[in-house]
Amino acid sequence: MFSFCTKVRYSEIGIDGKTTISSIVNYFQDCSTFQSESIGQGISKLLQRKRGWLLTSWQIDIKRQLELGENIRIGTWAHSFKGLYGARNFIIYDEKEEVVAVANTLWALVDTQTGHPTKITTEDSAGYELEEPYDMIYLPRKIKIPNDSKVIDQFVVRKSHLDTNNHVNNGKYIEMAEEYLPESACVKQMRAEYKKSALYQDVIVSKLSIEENRYVIELCDQEDNVYAVIEFML
Repeated sequence: MFSFCTKVRYSEIGIDGKTTISSIVNYFQDCSTFQSESIGQGISKLLQRKRGWLLTSWQIDIKRQLELGENIRIGTWAHSFKGLYGARNFIIYDEKEEVVAVANTLWALVDTQTGHPTKITTEDSAGYELEEPYDMIYLPRKIKIPNDSKVIDQFVVRKSHLDTNNHVNNGKYIEMAEEYLPESACVKQMRAEYKKSALYQDVIVSKLSIEENRYVIELCDQEDNVYAVIEFML
């Protein structure tokens, strides 16, 4: 497992003084990026080979929310490379080495010249030591969308939403979706399914459905094609 230690910052907490879900996603994204850079599979090397990893889904199980100033350790490891896809676990430990959050992700390797998925080679997976998948309940990648979702908002993609791939960063979709949760929300689980990349100045239409403790947010284009679906379980 690759890991790094950090402290919960003021910029990573919400109005309740605890970490936001998007902050947890950013911890995990940073961790996987740090690992890739450390083994020679970083952003610049992927660009040279015309390759990129496209995140297709998240499942994050949250044991408890973190508070300002807590010392934490964030870890990640790959547990599968098969065909076009790689799977990766993430974990956060507090200073007592107790698990705070765990996650599973599925990634597709993409040829950046064609925009199409491509088979993972030994060169692509070199340096990633496969470990056993974390012992958790693995839910389906696809999120069931309720029939009663309603349009509640729309906005334009800004430059601040973009990453080095020149499209909306994975974590930004989660940040967008968090806007529609109640202020008192305590999220126990979050799943995200990514379907289409939003680009600069695209219009995103937000649709919401609520079923008891389940909030499902669809982030769509103006023709109702889905960019991402995010499910929060409270």
